[in-house]
Amino acid sequence: MSQDPVIRPIRPEDNPAVAAIIRAVMTEFGAVGPGYSINDPEVDTMFEAYDRPGAAFWVIEREGRVEGCAGIAPLKGGEADTCELQKMYFIPGLRGLGLGARLMDLCLREAAAAGYRQCYLETLASMSGARRLYRGYGFTDIDQAMGATGHCGCDRWMVRELSTGD
Repeated sequence: MSQDPVIRPIRPEDNPAVAAIIRAVMTEFGAVGPGYSINDPEVDTMFEAYDRPGAAFWVIEREGRVEGCAGIAPLKGGEADTCELQKMYFIPGLRGLGLGARLMDLCLREAAAAGYRQCYLETLASMSGARRLYRGYGFTDIDQAMGATGHCGCDRWMVRELSTGD
């Protein structure tokens, strides 16, 4: 019998699975050179990277396997009231099941509860499904990157205002 997917906070033992998901999805979309999150130093230690104030990271587990992830953290080089939606990636078999919406709800709710007033994200034009999800959650396109993420390979940037009702 198939288990329903569970969204839960990342644990240290999830690090290898999360790193594998990030590398697989970024490779799938051709985002493998300099300037992409696949090269971020924290990819192999995501639990530790998000174990700090103002940051949180969740995984989606199905039948004992981590198959998706996303987190929020202060926008590096940005305003104190701005967080970044980071590393929202799902293996192909997890896409289209409504889990992106569930995880997005959680990320935005937690970001607002942490006192952030806006949420920023970086993505790629080729990630059209993800961009549809983001637009459905009120993210709007902006003309240039915010902060200093180092992700110069990204070609789409979006932002959304947050409220206590998120």
